[in-house]
Amino acid sequence: MAWVYLLIAGILEIVWAFAMKQSHGFTRLMPTVVMIVAMVGSVGLLTISMRVLPLGTAYAVWTGIGALGAFLVGILVLGEAANAMRIAAAVLIFSGLVLMKLSSDA
Repeated sequence: MAWVYLLIAGILEIVWAFAMKQSHGFTRLMPTVVMIVAMVGSVGLLTISMRVLPLGTAYAVWTGIGALGAFLVGILVLGEAANAMRIAAAVLIFSGLVLMKLSSDA
């Protein structure tokens, strides 16, 4: 169950990162509210997952999900560049997440 909590925490990290972008420096109320709620939920679920998972694994996977998700949202929703080097970097991050999961005892 810890991995499920961690996955949801990572997804909420993507949500708050996107909402932060949409808040335009906290000048728009609804994206700011969404950002705060998603942040609290994300960190809360990360905390729960750390009851079982090691700190290094949980934190690395959480930030990795957020980084990859924000990268994809940037490309797919915001029209950011998708060049070969950025994609290669994302593949390396994903590979690291897979290795973290495979090496975990939990």
